[in-house]
Amino acid sequence: MLLSTNGLILREQNTGEDDRIITILTRDRGVIRAFANKARRIKSKNTSATSLLSYSRLTLYFGRDKYTVNEAEPIEVFFHLREDLVLLSLAQYFCELCLNLAPKEEDAEETLRFVLNTLSMLAREKRPPAFLKPVFELRLLSMAGYMPDLTMCEACGCYEAAEMQLLLRSGRLRCMACGPAAEPSARLPKGVLFAMRHIVYAEPEKLFSFSLPEKSLRILSDACERYLLTQLDRGFPTLQFYHGLVDFAG
Repeated sequence: MLLSTNGLILREQNTGEDDRIITILTRDRGVIRAFANKARRIKSKNTSATSLLSYSRLTLYFGRDKYTVNEAEPIEVFFHLREDLVLLSLAQYFCELCLNLAPKEEDAEETLRFVLNTLSMLAREKRPPAFLKPVFELRLLSMAGYMPDLTMCEACGCYEAAEMQLLLRSGRLRCMACGPAAEPSARLPKGVLFAMRHIVYAEPEKLFSFSLPEKSLRILSDACERYLLTQLDRGFPTLQFYHGLVDFAG
C-alpha cells in the first residue's frame, strides 16, 4: 500500500552503509518510522528530504508492518536553524517532545501545523527562543491531554489575584489566600497566569500574539518547564544541552 503525505523529520538514524531509519511526524498518520534506502548517498535524491528537521513531501510504501520511503521531496529544510547552535538545539528539543507527545498512527494535521509554525518563527527569528520554548511546551502538552485547569482557584473559585500557584502534579490553580498546596507548585504573578491561559486556550492563529517583560518571561518559562517535567516524569537530553548552550552564551 502506498501513502502520499507531508511530514517533518523528527529523528534520523544511520543504518547499514548508506541507509537511514527516520522518524516522521506525518499529516495523516502522526509519528511513524520509515526505512530510507540509500538515503545517505551523496547523489541520492532523498538525502535532504530525509534529513533531520526537513519538512518533506513523501511517498511511503507500507508492507509487513513497516514503512519504506519510495520518494521524498523537500518542501522546507529550515536552513537557518542549522547555522545557529542555540536555535538548532531548541528545535531538536521540540522534536524530542514531539516523539513523546504527538499522535501516533493517527491524524496529526493540527499538531504538524503547530510544530511547523513554531519552527518557522524560530528559523526566521520572529520570536526569540526564550518566548517560543514555554509556548511550545505548554501548548503541546495541552494538545496531548495534559492541559492544566487554569480557570480558577481549586479551593475558593477565585479567578484573578496578584499571585496564584500552579500545582505541578494535579495541574490545578490555588490562590495564595487559600494557603500553600500539598504538592509542588510554581508561583504565577497575574501577568504570567494570563499568558499561560492564552497559550492553553487561544485559537491557533492568535497563539503567538502576546508579550511579556523579560522577568515575567523567565517565570513563565520556568513554570512551563517544571510542569512538563513533572507531568511526564522524565528528563530530556536535548533540553539539558539547550540549557548548557544558553548558560554558556549568557
